[in-house]
Amino acid sequence: MGEGPQLKTKAPQYEPTPCYPVLADAVAVGWAHAAGTLPKGTRVLAVDGPAVLDWAAVAAGLRAAFDDRRTPVEFADVRTAVRDWETVRRLTDSEELRDDPDFARLAGGDLSDLMDPQALAALADPREDGAGESGPGEGGALRVLLGPGAALADADVLWWADLPKRYAEAAVKRGRGRHLAAPEDEPPTLRRLLYIDWPLLDRHRDQMAGRIDRWIDVTDTVAPTSIGGQALRETCRSLATRPFRTRPTFNSTPWGGHWGQETLGHNPDAENTALGYELIAPESGVLLGDDASRCVEVPFQLVVALSPVDVLGPAVHEMFGTSFPVRFDYLDTVGGGNLSVHCHPRPDDMRDVFGWPYTQHETYYLMHAGDHSKVFLGLREGADVEAFHHSAHAADAHGTPFDIERYVQVFPAEAGQLYLVPAGTPHGSGEGNVVLEVSATPYLYSLRFYDWLRRDAADRQRAVHVEHAFRNLDPARSGDAVARELVQRPRPLPSGDGWTEELLGALPAMFFQVHRIAVEPGRTAEQRTDGRFHVLTVVDGQGAVITTAAGHRHSVHYAETLAVPASVTSYRVHNQGPEPVRLVKAQVV
Repeated sequence: MGEGPQLKTKAPQYEPTPCYPVLADAVAVGWAHAAGTLPKGTRVLAVDGPAVLDWAAVAAGLRAAFDDRRTPVEFADVRTAVRDWETVRRLTDSEELRDDPDFARLAGGDLSDLMDPQALAALADPREDGAGESGPGEGGALRVLLGPGAALADADVLWWADLPKRYAEAAVKRGRGRHLAAPEDEPPTLRRLLYIDWPLLDRHRDQMAGRIDRWIDVTDTVAPTSIGGQALRETCRSLATRPFRTRPTFNSTPWGGHWGQETLGHNPDAENTALGYELIAPESGVLLGDDASRCVEVPFQLVVALSPVDVLGPAVHEMFGTSFPVRFDYLDTVGGGNLSVHCHPRPDDMRDVFGWPYTQHETYYLMHAGDHSKVFLGLREGADVEAFHHSAHAADAHGTPFDIERYVQVFPAEAGQLYLVPAGTPHGSGEGNVVLEVSATPYLYSLRFYDWLRRDAADRQRAVHVEHAFRNLDPARSGDAVARELVQRPRPLPSGDGWTEELLGALPAMFFQVHRIAVEPGRTAEQRTDGRFHVLTVVDGQGAVITTAAGHRHSVHYAETLAVPASVTSYRVHNQGPEPVRLVKAQVV
């Protein structure tokens, strides 16, 4: 199929804001339009959404909109209807990780567990005698319940005010925002946001999705965008029958490179583009609207929750519920530094300590390898694990550097090669690489052995997790077995005229496989989902056109990632460009 992959200097066709039309509605802008959709006779309006949202700004926008309509309105803050903070912490902490500075057990239960049901009922109707015909508000005023958990109250209409998670994370990093059921003066932390708030709020939102009357994207608190609840559900269900992309985002880290900026045009003013989230179900969003200037962003996970069988397929849905179990993201170290050498929790620890039902198996597909670049993978034959532990502890506690290559193997970074990283395997990408991670969805559990004594933005030595890492280290991933089992060579699969398909990597311990499709110019590869979703990324060439059996067409260009729902059943990959195109494909087995 021609020469191996080369680093592109520019990818002008890469689309950072893919949008999809809203069915049976148009995207509206402003609080006034949202207020105008409220049915006559509404007595109680519940506005639910994330804890980190600027609820004061939401209240101000709604008050102005209702004042313009001469609608008398009373507001009630649902955040006052929660259980005491000591009880909330007891319900959301775990014994194993209670004092851990970085990790918490993934929150179980429901948001209702943190609410005071009597206080919530009183907010919806503060008059105990229920006298009067005009409604709960004084003098017949509209009563608006604001805050996370508002949907649990007795309300006539439910709106969901949402903020994409990247903004929530940025706010907490700046010391702003408030946690679920927390006192106003409780400092926000990423630990609580990622492991407690998000899982509880995601489950709550998905449970309420069938009741939502209006979806409001409050990225801009002055001019929010919104669509009706029925249109939201119809559009999401339509997406579940055709290929679509999520909105990609890039984050900066101390080791980050600049490929995302220089090749894809992402975040040109950022420090770097270390982490590129192409499709990570807990964080990715889908843009609905005719163009990016007038759209609403909805969570990818909501699309899955509304149509799990169509998106995942029956067998995958039975295995994983509504969790989309595969993620695609970039690790960009071009002009940056080495990643930490780390591992991910083994299955028992992931389930029993961290609370995920399945673990963080990963693979590295090298889209670009720098001259003399490395991939750290597996233990050396006969590595002294006790000495490794001692060295890692000394680096963490005393800032003592050590040579990680005494303990961990190094492989030349080879463009186009897949490196398998089952849980418990020490690994990391070296500087100068572009890694497409094709992995299980859990993404927040990098247990670092060593991070090169690197400093963070506050000039503190970056955290490592020595005890977690060594508890999960798999000594079987060592010696010659690493090259034999984890650096596999492609194996041919059934192919056709002008196209080939290869199995790049598979392990009995891993529930997904990684394939590569190569298509010559003007030729078409035939694909079947066989009842399981596919995810595709163009890793070489200009791109392709994907056409489903139902006639849906979607272009996918270099470095773009496309979700193909199981319900598509069959599709064709056509190369319209002048050069061969190659796509990485993942599927659950």
